[in-house]
Amino acid sequence: MAHMAFTTPPALTVGFDLDMTLIDSRPGIRACYQALSERTGTYIDADLTVTRLGPPLAEELINWFRAEEIPAMADLYREMYPAIAITATPAMTGAREAIAAVREAGGRAIVVTAKYEPNAKLHLAHLGIEPDAVIGDLWAEQKAQALREHDAGVYVGDHVGDVRGARTAGALSVAVATGPCPEEELRAAGADVVLADLTEFPRWLSDYRPARA
Repeated sequence: MAHMAFTTPPALTVGFDLDMTLIDSRPGIRACYQALSERTGTYIDADLTVTRLGPPLAEELINWFRAEEIPAMADLYREMYPAIAITATPAMTGAREAIAAVREAGGRAIVVTAKYEPNAKLHLAHLGIEPDAVIGDLWAEQKAQALREHDAGVYVGDHVGDVRGARTAGALSVAVATGPCPEEELRAAGADVVLADLTEFPRWLSDYRPARA
């Protein structure tokens, strides 16, 4: 069975978070909270909300609305979101190149995000970024469900919740310091690798692949 030595390792699947990892969602989300504030007559500090992106929408809304109002407010926000937030949101520097690097390595790139899945897909379509799969509505440890299902060996994110998701899935945690969590916090949470931003990802991946094989 000597020929077995030549089998290639299974194709690498890399998961990516969306907000503040692949997209700079601050301008769109800020505008959406401002619109929600106007529509409901409820004060929301939109500048503050965009300093703590990552967790699910309900975790932010609870700061501004009564608990019983949250489901209706979340629905209203998600309904307004496509018209307000999509065109306002640019890709993060290096996002397209990071996905391309995975493809060029013969791998699959998936997006696993806490964002409402239809809106996550709208963002990616608008920016012309086409991952192999997009799975929404999963936060922190829940992200491990999708990472395991897609056999992702690496998960790239900007939040300590993303680090927890990767570790729960038994995937390598690659963190980018482009979101609300500084490098020290990401390392303390257990990130295996911390990059300044996604522009460093293609080089990291090219070094990682031979080591993995």
